[in-house]
Amino acid sequence: MNVEMVRLFRKKIENGIVSGPFSKTCDPAFIEVMGYSGCDFVIIDLEHGPNHIENIQNLIRAAEISGVFPIVRIKENMLNMAGEALDIGALGIQVPQIENRKQAEAVIQHAKFAPLGQRGVCRYVRAAKYSHMDKFDYFNCANETVIVIQLEGKEALNNLEDILNVKDIDIVFIGPYDLSQSLGVPGQVNNPVVEAEIKKIVALCKMKHKLVGIFIDSTEDAPKWKKAGVRYISYSVDLGILREALTAKMKHIKNDL
Repeated sequence: MNVEMVRLFRKKIENGIVSGPFSKTCDPAFIEVMGYSGCDFVIIDLEHGPNHIENIQNLIRAAEISGVFPIVRIKENMLNMAGEALDIGALGIQVPQIENRKQAEAVIQHAKFAPLGQRGVCRYVRAAKYSHMDKFDYFNCANETVIVIQLEGKEALNNLEDILNVKDIDIVFIGPYDLSQSLGVPGQVNNPVVEAEIKKIVALCKMKHKLVGIFIDSTEDAPKWKKAGVRYISYSVDLGILREALTAKMKHIKNDL
């Protein structure tokens, strides 16, 4: 595995803000362009989108080529995918819909080798250079991979302190859309009720020395959450960004004709 990229990413987020999009593309070129565009990370999405574990190896390779940190969001309630994603070279995993301490602990068990967890052991995988890497170096380095959990509903809010007490969770990610739905205002991510709950999560994470992440689909929201102390900001989705940019360019061209 590319442990140097992991350590560089950890250093970046310890010293400031990191940002990057979710990705629903199946084309490695999109991922490669993200690195050349200055994205710190990309969240390759297996929860919402057409990708599968079989085809994301090349997306991860493209990320490494251009220096953008590859994180894979696995499907809800499918923790077996954590080891699969890490085996093929993901340097971080993002796990949706965590609601309690037991679920958070299960993430660590599936994503870390002993003594931290009980991830299935195999060194004949891409992350270990297909056994070219010394097996003991591999097992040690693999436990440095970044773990992100998503908090998205009332149940998670009720169990927040217990969840944050779980060791080896690196980033607590707030999903504002699912959170807004659980609070009875679906899609209203800037509703005062939703923002108040987000601020509570951020404040408690800071007290517990946990890094916080959030999704935004408007760049105007970034300063607000940066000021609040959020370090991991996911801006929109690659295909949505492309659509918005092309729409704006097409309007400009047509209006000038």
